[in-house]
Amino acid sequence: MFELTEEEKLIRDTAREFAETKLTDRAVEYDKREEFPSENYTELGELGFMGILVPEAYGGSELGDFVLAMVVEQVSRVCASTAVALSVHSSLVCRLIVMFGTDQQKAKYLPKLATGEYIGAYVITEPDTGSDAASIQASAMRDGNYYILNGQKSWISTGAQSKCMIAFARTSKEGKPKDGITAFIIEPGFEGFSVGKQEKKMGIRASGTCQLIFEDMKVPVENVLGEVNGGFKVMMIGLDGGRIGIAAQALGIAQAAFEAAVKYSQERKQFGKFIGEFQGIKVKIANMATRVAAARLLVYDAAKLKDQGRPHCVEASMAKLFASETANYCATEAVQIHGGVGYTKEFPVERYFRDAKVTEIYEGTSEIQRLVIARHFLTELNR
Repeated sequence: MFELTEEEKLIRDTAREFAETKLTDRAVEYDKREEFPSENYTELGELGFMGILVPEAYGGSELGDFVLAMVVEQVSRVCASTAVALSVHSSLVCRLIVMFGTDQQKAKYLPKLATGEYIGAYVITEPDTGSDAASIQASAMRDGNYYILNGQKSWISTGAQSKCMIAFARTSKEGKPKDGITAFIIEPGFEGFSVGKQEKKMGIRASGTCQLIFEDMKVPVENVLGEVNGGFKVMMIGLDGGRIGIAAQALGIAQAAFEAAVKYSQERKQFGKFIGEFQGIKVKIANMATRVAAARLLVYDAAKLKDQGRPHCVEASMAKLFASETANYCATEAVQIHGGVGYTKEFPVERYFRDAKVTEIYEGTSEIQRLVIARHFLTELNR
C-alpha cells in the first residue's frame, strides 16, 4: 500500500471527519429532494478542498492529484453527489485554467474557484455527441472582439450552478474533426446563455445535471482557453485527469458499500447465527475487500504518476475502469447481503447501488476505457 506522509494522513482524516459529521444526514435529504448541496461546497472551500490543484499564488494549496483523489474518495464514501462536482471542479476546470489560462484568466477565475465561490463545470457532451468527443457540432464564429457560440450541450454536471465553465465549440471545419475545436471559458451571465432541461436521474440525484443552450452567445475573445483550434488537446488532457477523479469517486462508493455489508453481516441473524458466519457471505466479503484494495492501488498509482508529470493515460483508464466496475460490484453485493431491506431506503446501500452505475458511464464509458487500454498495448508498445 502507499505510505502516506503525516500531512497526507491529516488531510485524509479531515476529509473523512467532515464527510461523516456534515454530509451523512444531508446526503439522504439532498438525494430525496434532488437538491444541489450548495452549502457543502462552501464548507469544502473553507477547508481548502476546492483549491487543491490551484497554485498558492491564487489562493489554492497546490497539493496535487494524489491528495485530491484521497479527498474525493472520502467525500464520495458518504455523498457521491457532492464528490462528482468536487472532482469536475478540480481535475477539469481548475487544472485546465492553471495549465492553459492566460495570466488575466488565472487572476480572474482561480481565486474564486479556490474558495468555492465559483464552482466549475466542464461542457462537452451534446445530444448527438457522447463518446465521440471530436464530433461536437456547437459552433463558434469570430465577430470582432467576440466569438458567437451556437449549439446545445447535454448532461452537464453543475451546469445550472456553475459560474465558470470550460466549453468546447467548433471554430473550423477544415482538416480532421478534432482539428477545428476551441476551448472557451464561459459564464452564465454571457448574453445568449441559458439553462435548459434539468435531468431526472437514477443516481447522484443531488449533483445537478442539465442542458445548456447557446443562442448567439457572446464570448469575449480573451476567454479563449489555449489556442484557437487547439481545444481537442485541452479536452483530452482534461479527461485524463478527470478519469482519476471519477475513479476516486467510484472507489469511495465501493468502500462505503463494503463497510455497510460488513456491518450488516455482523448484526443480522438467520438460523441462529450472524450471517457473516456463513461461508457464502464470507466469500462475498472477501471478494469485495480484495477488489476495493486493488482499485485503491490503481487510483493512487495513476494520481501519483500525474503528480510526477509522467505518462498516465492508460493508468487513468485502468483506474477508472476497474474502480467503477468495483463500485457496481460492491454495491450489488451489499444489496444482496442486506436482502429485502437492501432494496428499501431504510439502508444506504440502496443509494450506493443507484449512485454507482454512472461511474461506468461518464468521463468515458467502460467500453471506451477498454479501447484506450487495448490501443496502448496493441499499438503504442509495438512502435
